[in-house]
Amino acid sequence: MSKSLVVPEELAGVRVDAGLAQLLDISRSAAALLISEGNVTSGGVAVGKSAKLVAGALLDVTVPERPDPLEVVEEVVEGLKILLDDDEFVVIDKPVGVAAHPSPGWVGPTVVGGLAGAGYRISTSGAPERAGIVHRLDVGTSGVMVVAKTENAYTVLKKAFKERTVDKVYHAVVQGLPDPLQGTIDAPIGRHPGHDWRFAVIEDGRPSVTHYEVLEAFGKATLVEVHLETGRTHQIRVHFSALRHPCAGDLTYGADPRLAATLGLTRQWLHARQLGFTHPRTGDWVEVSSDYPADLQYALDLLATGSA
Repeated sequence: MSKSLVVPEELAGVRVDAGLAQLLDISRSAAALLISEGNVTSGGVAVGKSAKLVAGALLDVTVPERPDPLEVVEEVVEGLKILLDDDEFVVIDKPVGVAAHPSPGWVGPTVVGGLAGAGYRISTSGAPERAGIVHRLDVGTSGVMVVAKTENAYTVLKKAFKERTVDKVYHAVVQGLPDPLQGTIDAPIGRHPGHDWRFAVIEDGRPSVTHYEVLEAFGKATLVEVHLETGRTHQIRVHFSALRHPCAGDLTYGADPRLAATLGLTRQWLHARQLGFTHPRTGDWVEVSSDYPADLQYALDLLATGSA
């Protein structure tokens, strides 16, 4: 499969491997593999992964035929931690760069494959490659995620997410200071009319509601707690970008690349901090939280000490 991509203005000056990862919504390692294989060219010349992108330049990308993209590959996924192991479900700490399940075009590690590699047998409800998956986190977002082990848990948890009875709490560092300090963003989201790999607030989009509260302001950026009422793709990133307060490091949605470089960020500062839901068998309330991973904590420390 081949495709041609025009480099958008917001990715000017970004390394080819990092920019390609965002354009194709794949991991940086997967982008680096395509580049190292000579599958990414510009003007007929192969590009290097550390080269800088130029706005308006045309990238020709060839995605080679690989094994069945929907095949679950059992593997050890570095950084994937078990936060809670229950007879009905398992709650994990998903690292950045890991997809929830196999999909066409994705060649990196997955939660489904990582759990299989760790010896977990999860629910077989739904499509085989999505076994046990009742909700997803973006590849570039880390944090708490629950996966069903039993058919009962799959059915009950899937319904809970659909009916919005699950408490999904995220932490994000956004540029600037949102005003008001606590509020609700109620704006429909759909595919961006000009970029099929991006989403945007559009009039005929799907209803999307984000509640937020400022936790700590640092001047250049602010740590916010976010409660999602809906769960659209890229919802937090799109909503804060629409407010002109994009997530730090989120070059796809308008973040300042200079601040991202200063903070050492190669992805958006966004973390699924806590997940609360009703136990699918006992009815008890379950709540699990996740610590910030090293890259996000490093950026936060720089902001807190005034070093950024």
